[in-house]
Amino acid sequence: MELQVRNLCKSYRKKEALRDVSFTLRKGIYGLLGENGAGKSTLMRMMSTVDFPTKGSICYDGKDIFQMDEEYRSLIGYMPQNYSVCASFTAKDFLEYMGVLKGMSKEKLKSRINEVLEFVNLSDVANKKVKTFSGGMKRRIGIAQAIIDEPKILILDEPTAGLDPKERIRFSNIISDMGKEKMVLLSTHIVSDIEAIASELVVMKKGEVLETGNVDGLIQNVKGKVWETVVSQEIYQKLRKQRSVIHLKQMGKDVQVRFVGEKYPDIENSQAEPTLEDYYIFTGGIMNESEE
Repeated sequence: MELQVRNLCKSYRKKEALRDVSFTLRKGIYGLLGENGAGKSTLMRMMSTVDFPTKGSICYDGKDIFQMDEEYRSLIGYMPQNYSVCASFTAKDFLEYMGVLKGMSKEKLKSRINEVLEFVNLSDVANKKVKTFSGGMKRRIGIAQAIIDEPKILILDEPTAGLDPKERIRFSNIISDMGKEKMVLLSTHIVSDIEAIASELVVMKKGEVLETGNVDGLIQNVKGKVWETVVSQEIYQKLRKQRSVIHLKQMGKDVQVRFVGEKYPDIENSQAEPTLEDYYIFTGGIMNESEE
């Protein structure tokens, strides 16, 4: 099972949303990281055949996904970032509707609907209309429809948006388990979620792929460049202009700072163990410096 993205480009009139994007996905969980406008949602729409590339190709096991048509769509579960559900549907009716569209039998649907509603913690509102749901609940029904037919490929755009911490942990655990047998690509602004779930990473910026690789391996790229210190407000104001600050905490007259980059001179710097967030901020910092 292999999904190849090769030299993918997408233009909307004068705007270039994707530029020469290439990478390969296999079985496992991949995190897609990038700031707003990086092209993540555009890429995911094309990988789901909702949109078409201007140039380039996407192939599943050597076959063009747009030529595969229904054969490919039967393999994927897709949850877009801006997901909407017909308000008059109940949760159960909506999942039945989506299951029928995906060609599932009524017998299979009956048991599967109960399973996915339990997974997304909506069993108690199965017969309530979606229009009564909160934003987080609507997000969960979106996740449910993506996995209703047990797809081989899951493409999830901001799936944890609107979920509370307990739900995010539960979702992470289930997706981690799914990754043993499926190909999963997910994007999220919550970097810690990707670090907890994904083993591989695709990093995007301004329509291009900056880097791909194993999460742990990429994190090691910033080993020795992550620091923690406590400084005065005056020194902090200088430091923040010269280094990429990850976190700060006010401590009376002083500031506790975690930053990434070179050791800051003339203060006490304690080296810290790097995280994916450190790597991501450092990568963005390098790019910003090179563009100035």
